[in-house]
Amino acid sequence: MKIIYSTMRTGLQKRINRKTLLRVILRFFLYLLAGLVLLQGVFILLVFAGVFGKIPDTQTLKRIQNPIATEVFTADGVLMGTYHIQNRQYLESSEITETIKNALIATEDIRFYRHNGIDLRSLFRVFFKTLLLGKEGSGGGSTLTQQLVKNLFPRRDFGALSMPVNKIKEMATARRIEKVYTKDEILEVYLSTVSFGENTFGITVASRRFFNKDPQELQLEDAAVLVGMLKATQTYNPVRNPESARSRRNVVLAQMAKYGFLDASGADSLQGLPLEVNYHPLTHNAGIAPYFREFIRAKLDAWCLEHFKNESEHYNLYTDGLKVYTTIDSRLQEYAEEAMRTQMTHLQAIFEKQWEGDNLWRGLTEQQLMINYDGEHRSGMASELPRKMEVFTWEGLQEREYNTLDSIKHFLKFLQAGIMAMDVRTAEIKAWVGGINHEYFKYDHILARRQAGSTFKPLVYLEALEQGISPCDYFPNDSVVYHEFDDWTPRNADRTYGGYYSLKGALVHSVNSVSVELLLQVGIDSVLELCQKAGIESSLPAVPSLALGSGAVSLYEMVRVYQAIANRGIAKEPVYIERIEDRNGKILDEMDPAVEGTAICSPENAELMIEMLRSVVNDGTAAGLRTKYRISADIAGKTGTTQNYTDGWFIGFTPGLVAGAWVGGDLQNVRFQNMQYGQGAYTAMPIWSGFMKNAFRDDHWRLLQEELFQISTTTQNQLMCDDFREKRPFQFKPFQKLKEKKFFKNLFRRKKR
Repeated sequence: MKIIYSTMRTGLQKRINRKTLLRVILRFFLYLLAGLVLLQGVFILLVFAGVFGKIPDTQTLKRIQNPIATEVFTADGVLMGTYHIQNRQYLESSEITETIKNALIATEDIRFYRHNGIDLRSLFRVFFKTLLLGKEGSGGGSTLTQQLVKNLFPRRDFGALSMPVNKIKEMATARRIEKVYTKDEILEVYLSTVSFGENTFGITVASRRFFNKDPQELQLEDAAVLVGMLKATQTYNPVRNPESARSRRNVVLAQMAKYGFLDASGADSLQGLPLEVNYHPLTHNAGIAPYFREFIRAKLDAWCLEHFKNESEHYNLYTDGLKVYTTIDSRLQEYAEEAMRTQMTHLQAIFEKQWEGDNLWRGLTEQQLMINYDGEHRSGMASELPRKMEVFTWEGLQEREYNTLDSIKHFLKFLQAGIMAMDVRTAEIKAWVGGINHEYFKYDHILARRQAGSTFKPLVYLEALEQGISPCDYFPNDSVVYHEFDDWTPRNADRTYGGYYSLKGALVHSVNSVSVELLLQVGIDSVLELCQKAGIESSLPAVPSLALGSGAVSLYEMVRVYQAIANRGIAKEPVYIERIEDRNGKILDEMDPAVEGTAICSPENAELMIEMLRSVVNDGTAAGLRTKYRISADIAGKTGTTQNYTDGWFIGFTPGLVAGAWVGGDLQNVRFQNMQYGQGAYTAMPIWSGFMKNAFRDDHWRLLQEELFQISTTTQNQLMCDDFREKRPFQFKPFQKLKEKKFFKNLFRRKKR
C-alpha cells in the first residue's frame, strides 16, 4: 500500500512539476511578447518623435517640390533639350492616360484604390509567402503610395535598424500623403518622380527618351514596357536588354488581362509583337542645336541670378523646372545641320586626299600640337603604345589603334564649320550650328574670332557711301606700295592691275587694291566707328589691311552687320529667347518684339549697299549661286577668303532672312592648298546654298524665296554705270561730298605707284 501510495505521489508530483514548468514557460513567453510589443511600441514612438529624423508633416507634403529639369523649346514648340541635375519633368493630369494608369495598377498595386496607403493584406502575404515559405515571386508589400514616399524622401542608413526605421517612416508618411492628396493626384506625382534609370525621372522624360513620344501618345505595348522597367530599370532597359524588356512587357500585359483591364485575346496579340523603341536621349551633346543651348546656358544662369522666385531665393536653372522658349526654328535648324553635314563630308574627303601623308603637320612639334588641342604641355606622346579607341569620322564612329599623338592629329585634321541664321527685321536667331559634332568638338565656331576676308569689305564701302562717294565714282586699279605701313602692298586675287573700277564694280568683283585705297580715303577710324555701331565688339587693327578683312571677328558679329544692312541700316541686338515660364506656365520674362534698333547709316545708303550686294550674287564672286546651284530667289551677299585659304566665308540674305557660313580649321595649318578648293565660294557658300534651298522647299518658309527687295528707281539710277573701264572716265566730284578734314588728311598720304 505504501509502495502504491508512494508511486502515485511521485507521479502526481511529476504532473504538477510539468504543469508548473509549462506555466513558467508560458508566462515567460507572454512577458517576452509583452516586452517585445512594448519595445516595438517604444521604438515606433521614437521613430514618430523624430529620433531617427523628422517624418514629413502635412504642410511639408502639401508643398512637395522635387528638383525639376528646365526644358528648352524651339519657337515652333519642339523640345530641344534640358538643363538638369536629375532629368525630371512633372506630368499634367491630362497626360496620364487610362492605358498608363491601368498597366501601373495591375502590375504594382491592384488594391491601390481600396487601401489608405498601407495594404495589410499585401503585408501578410509578404510575411507568410515570401519570408516564411520563401516564394520570391509572390510580390512586394509596398503600395504605390509607399513607393512614392521612397521617391520623394530617399532612405537613410541607420545601421542594423535601417529597414524597420525606414519602413515605419514610409508607412507613416504614406498614410499622411493619402490624407493630403487624392488617389489620382498621388498617381500624378508618382509617375512624375519614379526613376527609369539613365538619370531619367518621370514617365514624361522616359517616354521621350525610349519612344520619342509624349506620354499621351504611347501605345499600350509601349506603356507596358515602361511600367515593366520599374521592377529593375537596368535589367529591363529596352535598349540595353531588349529580350528581358520584351519578356517583362509581356508580364505586364498578362497582369492587365488577369485583372480585367485587357481581354485575353488582346493580351496574346500584343505579347506577340516585337519590341520597338525609338531611342532619343536628350543629352547635352544630342538634341536640337547643342551649341546654341550651351551659348544660352550662360545667359540663363545670369538671368536666374537677377530674378527671385521668393523673397530670398533666386531661380535655379537646374532644379526649378523653368520652360525656356527660344527663337530657334526646328525646321531651319535641321536644314542648317543637314547642309553642314553634306558639305563638310565632301570637303573633308578632298582635304585628306590633298594632304596625304604627314605633310599637314610639318613644322609643328608634339608640344605645339598638344597645346593647340587642349592647352596642356606634354611630351613623349609619339612613343606611347597604341591602344584601341573610338573616334569620330564622317562615316560614323570607328575603332582605331592610336597613341595620344595619333588621336590628337586625327581630331585636329577635321575642317570645322559654323552657320547662323537670323530674321532680318526682328534679329531673332533662327538657326545656330557651331561645329561639326558637339560631342567631339565643343568649341563654338559661331563665336570664334577669325579673319573675315572680303566679307568685311561692305563696311568700308558703306562708309564711303556715307561720306558722299558715289557708287559710280571710279578708282584706279593700281598696285601700290604703302611706305608708311612697312612697304606693304595689297594684291588682287587674280594678280591683275590696270584700268578703273567704279565703287560698285570694285565691291562686286572684290578688288583688293581699290578697297584698301578707299579705306584710307574715308579714314580707318571712321570705318572702325561704323563697325562698332553695326555690332562688332572685337578689337580690330587700325591698318590698311583691315579693308581686306585682316581683323579677327566672329561669325556672330558679321551676321549682325549684314542684318543691319538688310534691315535698311537699322541694327538690332540679336534675340535668342522669346519668353521664360515657371514650372506652372506663368510667364516670368518675355521679349518685346517692338524694340527699336540703332541706325548705322541712312536708309538710302543701305539700299544702295543691298543693290550692290545683289550684283555680287548676280554678276560677281557669288554668281555660282545662280549658275551652279540654280537659286533664283532674290539674294544679296558676299564671299570671303583669307590669306593662304585659311578661312572661307559667305554671308547672304533675302529680304526676310540673313545667314552666314564659315569653314576653316582650328589650326592655321588645316587649310586647302589652292584657290580652287580654298575659296569661300567653294567651302562656305555651298553650306549656305544647301540651307536656303531646303528652306525654300518648306511650305512654312516658302515666302523667303518669293519675297523681293524693294529697290527704288532713284537707287537703281545711281548704279547705272559700268563696273570697269580701261581708261579714266571723266567725273566731277565737289569736295563737299567728302568730309573735308579726312579728305585732305588722306589726299597727301605719300605712296609709290
